[in-house]
Amino acid sequence: MTPQETLDFARKNDARQIDLRFTDIPGLNQHISYPISMLDEDAFEDGFGIDGSSIRGWAAINESDMLILPDPSTAFMDPFAEIRTLVMLGDIVDPITRQHYDRDPRWIAKKAELYLKNSGLADTAYFGAEAEFFIFDNVRFDQNQHSGFYFIDAEEGRWNSGREENNLGYRPRYKEGYFPVPPTDHYQDLRSEMVATMLECGLNIECHHHEVATGGQCEIDQKFDTLVKSADNMMLYKYIVRNVAYQYGKTVTFMPKPIFGDNGNGMHTHQSLWRDGKPLFAGDNYAGLSQIAFWYIGGLLRHARALSAIIAPTTNSYKRLVPGYEAPVNLAYSRRNRSAAVRIPMYSNSPKAKRVEFRPPDPASNPYLAFAAMMMAGLDGVVNKIDPGEPLDKDIYDLSPEEMRKIPSMPAALDEALTCLEEDHAFLTKGDVFSEEMLETFVSYKRRNEAEAVRLRPHPYEFALYYDI
Repeated sequence: MTPQETLDFARKNDARQIDLRFTDIPGLNQHISYPISMLDEDAFEDGFGIDGSSIRGWAAINESDMLILPDPSTAFMDPFAEIRTLVMLGDIVDPITRQHYDRDPRWIAKKAELYLKNSGLADTAYFGAEAEFFIFDNVRFDQNQHSGFYFIDAEEGRWNSGREENNLGYRPRYKEGYFPVPPTDHYQDLRSEMVATMLECGLNIECHHHEVATGGQCEIDQKFDTLVKSADNMMLYKYIVRNVAYQYGKTVTFMPKPIFGDNGNGMHTHQSLWRDGKPLFAGDNYAGLSQIAFWYIGGLLRHARALSAIIAPTTNSYKRLVPGYEAPVNLAYSRRNRSAAVRIPMYSNSPKAKRVEFRPPDPASNPYLAFAAMMMAGLDGVVNKIDPGEPLDKDIYDLSPEEMRKIPSMPAALDEALTCLEEDHAFLTKGDVFSEEMLETFVSYKRRNEAEAVRLRPHPYEFALYYDI
């Protein structure tokens, strides 16, 4: 919508306030609300003043004054607000220079799209991400100087099979939640309401289902879209999932690995390049791919260890990325084989359906940064004609130790991933998509506030291992 169309949309829907949203570096949605009377056509150019000093990873206190400019193309009515509220995403700019803020993740994603178009290799990158999540009934956690614990519970959790009161059975076994019908699948109706709300807000949904794990693991698949739009959609997807569950007295987490001994939450990301409305990944090579697609895969695999800091950006991510379990840590590609980091889906022979699926990402990542970084890695592969090597069509878990040693793997911990990013990030700074200063800030924030913070604290299981040593 244009600014005027957005104003008309607000009047038609009797909007009484506007809610402007943006995203911090770790990927959490932030917002600020105004009476609808504050919104006129000039506001789309003039913006609204905000204080950025308390936003994680953003400006220092002496550079905290910023403007947020509403993007009329993102407008929708908030389905959860009691007061009729028009929501728009906003872009962050400097109030003096009027330049976009380099640490605004959405601007980084926009720069990635501009870089792609200016490269002449393609003009559009499509992304389709499958973000998994858990629906729990209760969560408790705390950490202080003398104690630390977490406790989660879910009516659907297999661990409740021995409960005495109000126990009707029908719970997915561990690793067997893919995908029985109700009543074993407890959340068919809840997911259906999530989907209905998503459609109401303009998202394009393909399907929904229970996922592999017990305890309410689910997935709702969105249709692919352009890079920035897909990231916008992922933020709205998370907002709707959390709030519909909250209305039902449930709580949702996108943590990569909240349950020990069962599958974690991934965000398998399908991606492809197009030019002049034509797909560039379709060809006559292995799995029906083009040479450009192979080079793109080569870029993803070459830079995967550096990418891991952005696409699997938490200490908890590496509880999921463990060799021999469900997550693909081995840096290889294959058609159909889900044990490879890059899979080429074979559902359709249509050239428009040809794409590559990168499987290590998880939904704890900031989608603006994750999608931009993956595209930059793939594009670096195309520019430098990086050979991805031979495909891996065997089951990785059946390979001999000698064969396994030849296959590189993802980092084993966040700190290692951050070091990989420090050592390999030139592909991200091309076209000033990611600035050196932004990457330094990202690494410093993650290392100090997450990797080191977790490493300094005793783990509950350490008491079981070592208390009597």
